[in-house]
Amino acid sequence: MKELYRIGATVTGGRNGHVKSENGVLDIDVRVPKAMGGGSDDYANPEMLFAAGYAACFDSAVNYLIKQDKISTGETSVEAVVGIGQIEGGGFALTAELKVNIPGVSIEEAQAIVEKAHATCPYSNATRNNIDVKLTVTNND
Repeated sequence: MKELYRIGATVTGGRNGHVKSENGVLDIDVRVPKAMGGGSDDYANPEMLFAAGYAACFDSAVNYLIKQDKISTGETSVEAVVGIGQIEGGGFALTAELKVNIPGVSIEEAQAIVEKAHATCPYSNATRNNIDVKLTVTNND
């Protein structure tokens, strides 16, 4: 792989800590969510950060393909929903659902774009065969 970009982030305190990117743009506290025994849902957490990154990356892949194939659409959107749970043996695993909306095309064309994006997106490539990723496609304006 020819690396195009590289960035680091440092965490102190784990899930009840602080995250800072090496360039200082990301500089936030993270906390365990209430559903996992934390005190509040008023902070970011690793699953939220993963969902944000996956959604942004996948929407970029969708728009890259739309532009490459010269398809006329409305503004696309991707909502990523990430779950965490315990698996056999005591470890933990993630699940993800990507809710992708591509207005202005048929549902079949939207589905084809999403399937191509799932083969293109680096997050999809990183998670393939590692976590369950459900794709939900709509074409609402």
